[in-house]
Amino acid sequence: MTASPVDTATIRRLPKAVLHDHLDGGLRPATLVELAAEVGHTLPTTDPDELAAWYFEAANSGDLVRYIATFEHTLAVLQTREGLLRAAEEYVLDLAEDGVVYGEVRYAPELNVNGGLTLPEVVEAVQEGLAAGMAKAAAAGTPVRVGTLLCGMRMFDRVREAADLAVAFRDAGVVGFDIAGAEDGFPPADHLAAFEHLRSESVPFTIHAGEAHGLPSIHQALQVCGAQRIGHGVRITDDIPDLAAGKLGRLAGWVRDRRIALEMCPTSNLQTGAATSIAEHPITALRDLGFRVTLNTDNRLVSGTTMTREMSLLVEEAGWTVEDLRTVTVNAVKSAFIPFDERKALIEDVVLPGYASAL
Repeated sequence: MTASPVDTATIRRLPKAVLHDHLDGGLRPATLVELAAEVGHTLPTTDPDELAAWYFEAANSGDLVRYIATFEHTLAVLQTREGLLRAAEEYVLDLAEDGVVYGEVRYAPELNVNGGLTLPEVVEAVQEGLAAGMAKAAAAGTPVRVGTLLCGMRMFDRVREAADLAVAFRDAGVVGFDIAGAEDGFPPADHLAAFEHLRSESVPFTIHAGEAHGLPSIHQALQVCGAQRIGHGVRITDDIPDLAAGKLGRLAGWVRDRRIALEMCPTSNLQTGAATSIAEHPITALRDLGFRVTLNTDNRLVSGTTMTREMSLLVEEAGWTVEDLRTVTVNAVKSAFIPFDERKALIEDVVLPGYASAL
């Protein structure tokens, strides 16, 4: 291992783990065009390259609400069993192509029932597609393990139904739960009954917090609702008045000392206005302070990104080294919602040897 910067070709070969990635934010542009034609949905453009560019530009508004609005088109084509099967299978194959060895994909089943599917049918279709993708990836010599997080939409009233689905499918590929959607004005504690139910059933969950809203959001997610991880969490720096000095407030200290993983998504955070640049993104300072930071894509189509790109940006603009990339990858696997022995084996048998052999 070396402390010198690493080039993109090497980064592409490194084993990666992603914990925060939305299914409906990661479709291939060409697939979106084809599925839209099949269901009669009008897109901003039918040229895949132009569509990819449109997504990236539309998401660069600096506003989380407008960022979320770009999902209108992907959701429109994910209302059929066929669309869900294809999207899920391609999702896995795209991760494998990017060098990801472990991934957790999240989506909200309640957003996929406009075509007549029931909530369980949505989950069954996605799981079938993921399984097909994992089988193909393994056959191609690029195995990847993908678990599912079911989301409830925090601004609607079906969060408890989504939690019940997570319990029902926890032995069929669903590894955890999340709430998503517009954060400001929709505090996680509004859905406390769902989180209490998940805890009683021993189903782990993460909560989007500390992105569009600050410390109260993170506090509620952890201390009221009991989240095991935090989605984004960039606003934890509000409890660290002087990042250079590293003096932590009580909540920041709790997050660091209890090893609560922060699912950080640099490019996405720039687009929604939660960060100002890659160089100044809190992930680097929080890493240096000993927080369990993880690196994620959030929405690969919407943000025009991959894990390779996220890693490369941190290397090029924030001075990260191979050791840093290895650290966030190990952090992610340690915090995955799968059993300890599986996490341990993945780190020892895949991640660490992969970093050693790539250099």
